[in-house]
Amino acid sequence: MTYAEVYGAWKNDPEAFWMEAAEAIDWDEKPSKALFEKGNNLYEWFADAKVNTCWNAVDRHVENGRGEQTAIIYDSPITHTKREISYVELRNRVATLAGALRAKGVEKGDRVIIYMPMIPEALEAMLACARLGAVHSVVFGGFAANELAVRIDDAKPKAIIAASCGLEPGRTVHYKPLLDGAIEIAEHKPDFTVIFQREQEVANLIEGRDFNWHGFQYGVEPAECVPVEGNHPAYILYTSGTTGQPKGVIRHTAGQLVALNWSMKNLYNVDPGDVFWAASDVGWVVGHSYICYGPLIHGNTTIVFEGKPVGTPDAGTFWRVIEEHKVKSFFTAPTAFRAVKREDPTGEYVKKYDLSNLGQVYLAGERADPDTIVWAQEQLNVPIVDHWWQTETGWAIAANPVGIEILPTKLGSPTVPMPGYEVTILDEGGNPVEAGTLGAIAIKLPLPPGTLPNLWNAEARFQKSYLNTFPGYYETGDAGMMDEDGYVYIMARTDDVINVAGHRLSTGAMEEVLASHPDVAECAVIGVADQLKGQMPLGFLCLNAGVDRDHDEIIKEVVKLVREKIGPVAAFKLATVVDRLPKTRSGKILRGTMVNIADGTEWKMPATIDDPAILDEITEALQSMGYAKA
Repeated sequence: MTYAEVYGAWKNDPEAFWMEAAEAIDWDEKPSKALFEKGNNLYEWFADAKVNTCWNAVDRHVENGRGEQTAIIYDSPITHTKREISYVELRNRVATLAGALRAKGVEKGDRVIIYMPMIPEALEAMLACARLGAVHSVVFGGFAANELAVRIDDAKPKAIIAASCGLEPGRTVHYKPLLDGAIEIAEHKPDFTVIFQREQEVANLIEGRDFNWHGFQYGVEPAECVPVEGNHPAYILYTSGTTGQPKGVIRHTAGQLVALNWSMKNLYNVDPGDVFWAASDVGWVVGHSYICYGPLIHGNTTIVFEGKPVGTPDAGTFWRVIEEHKVKSFFTAPTAFRAVKREDPTGEYVKKYDLSNLGQVYLAGERADPDTIVWAQEQLNVPIVDHWWQTETGWAIAANPVGIEILPTKLGSPTVPMPGYEVTILDEGGNPVEAGTLGAIAIKLPLPPGTLPNLWNAEARFQKSYLNTFPGYYETGDAGMMDEDGYVYIMARTDDVINVAGHRLSTGAMEEVLASHPDVAECAVIGVADQLKGQMPLGFLCLNAGVDRDHDEIIKEVVKLVREKIGPVAAFKLATVVDRLPKTRSGKILRGTMVNIADGTEWKMPATIDDPAILDEITEALQSMGYAKA
C-alpha cells in the first residue's frame, strides 16, 4: 500500500483503522470499540479493554520463543561499559523489582517518581511500574532539587527510585543530595526511596527511608503482570509550562501500546529483532516512546547510550555505536548532528566506520535546518527523515513513513501527516488558510491513540492550554504552513513568529538562511523590541571549528544572504558571533529566555538549561550591541 492509501484508509474509517492496528497487541480483554467520546472535547481510546504494558513489552516475547534475543544494549563510553540484556533476563529482573516494590506497598494507581541516568535500570524501573499498574513519572536525572520537589508535590509518589549519581564527561552529578534536598522542600513525603548505588559514587542512605536497589529485592516473590483498563494512565511526564508550573502530560495505556507498535514498522521501518537506537534520554518523551516502550513492545533491540555526540571520546561516537551494534534505524536531535558537523564538517570520522547496516536516520526535537539534513545525506547516504512531534503527542504528527513508502524529501519539511492527525493551518480567527500561507498549526479533534488525553489533575489547564483557542482543534503552539502537496512546514513556535513593521515573519526561515552559510555551524534568531518597527530580528552565530575569518565579514555575508533569500522586508541587520547557544538538556534552544534578556524583561532561570553560564555570555554579547539593559 502507498502512503496515500494508508492515510485514506484511516480517514475513511478511523475506528476500523485503529481496531485493526490493535490486533497486534496482546489483550487480557479486547476493546469493544476504538474511540470513546467523554464530552467537553475529551476522548479516550480502547478505554474498556484490559491490558498490561510490561507483558506486551517483555513477557510475550519470552512466551513466543524470543527470550534469548537481546532486549537492551547498554553502551557507556563514559564508564567504558557495554552489556547486553536478553528478553528473558529483562523479564526476570523486572518481575523481581516489581515484586520488591509490591512488598513495600506499591499497587495499581500509585505514583512512583524515577530519577535516574541513562542506565538499563532506568528502563527496568519504568517497566516494573507498568507491571504493577503503577503510574511512573520520570524526572530527568540531575534536575535541581526545587524542580524535583514541585513534581513530587504534584504527583504525590508513594516511592522514588533514584541512582546515587549521573555521569557527564569529566564530572559526576550527585543525585542523592539533590533528592534529599527535594524531599526536604516538598510538602508530600514518599513512603520510601530505592537507590541504585553506582560504583562511581556510593551515596549515604537514610535508615528506614532509603533502600538499596539490590538489598531490597533479596528474597522477594516476583510479581506477575497486573491487567489495567485501557484508559489507565501509564505515566505522567512533566513538560515546562509557561506559568513556571510544569504540566503533567499523561499517556493512557492502551492507546500508547497501539500507536507506538504501529509506528515502529510503518514509520521507523524496523522488523522485530532489528536494532533501533534513539540517542536521547529516558527523562524526555523520546526516551519514553522510543528508548523504552516502542522498541520493546515491537520486539526490537533498544540501545541505552550514556554518552554525548562529541567528546566521548570524539565526533565518531555515533558511528562507532551504529557499526558495533548493527543499528538499522537511528534517531537523534538536529542539535546533536550540528555538534558532530561542527567538529567534523568533512565527515572524516564517518569514513572510519562500516555503516552498511544503517537503513535510515530520524531527526526531531528542534527544526532540522536544510543544511544539517544535506550534510547528513551526503555523509551517510541513507534517507534522513526530519519528523515533527511533541511531548504531548508521544509520537510523530508528521513524518516520511519509510516503512510504508519513501516519499520525496522537501528540505525544511517533516513531510506529511501520519494517520490519525488531520493537520490544518489556521489564521488568528481560526479559519483555514490557503496553501503556502503562514499560520497556526492545529490538529482536528480527536487526536489519535497514544497522544495526551488530558493533564494530570488539571483538566481546566488542559482545555486552556490546548483546546480553547481554536474550538474543535488541538492547538500545537507551532506556526507553519502546508504546500499544495500536503507537506507540512514547521517554521517556529507561535511565539517565535515576529512582527516587523506589520509583516509576520518566521525566525525559523531566517535561521535556515543563516545555517546555509559555509562558516556557520549553528544559529538562532530572536525578535527584539524595536520602537520604530515593533520587533527586529537579531541573529546569533556559532562558527565551525577552525574558522578564523573576521567575524564582521561573516556577519556582513549573512545579512546579505537574508536580504537575497527572504528580502528587505525581513529587516535583518543585527547579528553577533557567540561560542555556544543556551539550550535545554534535550537540545532545544532557549529563544524565549534570550528575548527576555535582550528586552530587559523579567526572566527565570529555566530548570532544563544545560549550562547556566552560557546566559552570562549571551547577556554580554547583547549588551555589546546595546541590548539587555537592566
